[in-house]
Amino acid sequence: MSAGGEPARVPIIIMSRSRALLWLGFFAILTLIVFVVVNPMSVIDRMLVYHPTSSLSATPADVGLEYADVYLTASDGVRIHGWHIPGRSRITLLWFHGNSGNIGHRADGIALLSRHVGVGVFIIDYRGYGMSEGRPSEKGIYHDAEAALEYLIYERGLDPEREIVLFGRSLGAGVAAEMAARYRVRGVVLESGFTSIRDMAKVGSANLFVWPLMRLMEARYDSLSKMSRIESPVMVIHGDRDDTIPYEMGERLYAAAPDPKRFYRVHGGSHNDTYIAGGEAYYDALSQFIADPVGNE
Repeated sequence: MSAGGEPARVPIIIMSRSRALLWLGFFAILTLIVFVVVNPMSVIDRMLVYHPTSSLSATPADVGLEYADVYLTASDGVRIHGWHIPGRSRITLLWFHGNSGNIGHRADGIALLSRHVGVGVFIIDYRGYGMSEGRPSEKGIYHDAEAALEYLIYERGLDPEREIVLFGRSLGAGVAAEMAARYRVRGVVLESGFTSIRDMAKVGSANLFVWPLMRLMEARYDSLSKMSRIESPVMVIHGDRDDTIPYEMGERLYAAAPDPKRFYRVHGGSHNDTYIAGGEAYYDALSQFIADPVGNE
């Protein structure tokens, strides 16, 4: 109260709309900076590397295939989901998909692979993708991949050196390379793969803004440095019109791999259509590798 008994007046600050928007923008940017500094992976990695969707647009049943839903628990407790599609033999492709969508977007590709090559397929959604729990990260996805591989070995009873082929496309090639550096398997197929995230950040003028953010990123997927540690036969597949991951990166992965190895060039193939652009010849090459990975025949 004032000396005269009147309540003390509180000064009212009147701010123009433009100034209010300016301050709002300032605080929004400040909040983003703090969030990025405190937890950069949660922002930068998921903005630039991982683009999952949760809704499954299709299942193997929609393309005429029998399948079983499989739920696994990774070593860090995250529950992941996948599909097991039986084949005409015990040889099974453990499929690691790219960075976008989920396994539902691979249903057509699974059908073509199953019908042309005849092997079984086990495909998982990484954490944060499809029906899998959690949030994606490089370390976490390796946990998911290892859980899938151990499921085939210990639950399905497959001999990894005779009956399991690791198959990775795009980002999945990086996952397959990591697993191949840890386990000996029948064969490893790296399709449309990149050498590392750092190398990808240098590709194209549109990615110039990415390079300064590299120090804040957790993801590396440095497949090139792992190739020399792979003790299984390797097949590298790359489309010569890939405008996302340069063809030259596929060549570098192949050059770094020890023998036995083979390279298959998909003429006219871009990043997402190698299995279509390659036609029968693509599936023939894949079938030959799976049947005889070391090239004895």
